[in-house]
Amino acid sequence: MSAHTHWEHRVYPGALSHLARVRADLAHDLSGFDPDLVDTLTLVTSELFANAVKYTDSGRPRGEVLRALSMPDTSTLRVGLSDFGGGGGVPSIPHQRSQEEWERAEGRRGLLLVENLSSAWGHHRLAPWADLGTHVWALFPVEPTAVPAGLRPYMFTG
Repeated sequence: MSAHTHWEHRVYPGALSHLARVRADLAHDLSGFDPDLVDTLTLVTSELFANAVKYTDSGRPRGEVLRALSMPDTSTLRVGLSDFGGGGGVPSIPHQRSQEEWERAEGRRGLLLVENLSSAWGHHRLAPWADLGTHVWALFPVEPTAVPAGLRPYMFTG
């Protein structure tokens, strides 16, 4: 296996109705990896996609979500989603809530899931000088001996 593997980016319309396709594509692209790892990445990717849709679907008819997938080294998988056309909020976990506020809260709990299931996560603006969207990423450890054979530096997804 190459020390760096990048899967071809996938682009989806910014609508929750495409979530099943996002999940199916991820399962296809990660075929051969540990099923528990794939399930974890699918759960986190679903949450990040839903968050991205929230920003692309806010009155912008042509918003899109880009999914990036890579192995920056032999023991790490990285998934990232970008909300192109979004009116970008900054992802954050709300730490300053009372218990009552947490019980009523519906938003941002998904980032707790991302934080707890990944080894690290973060975000950056796609273009700090313009309102082009936000990229959110998460890292996952992979046992190098469990990486499927046949991965190449660039994996086509089509």
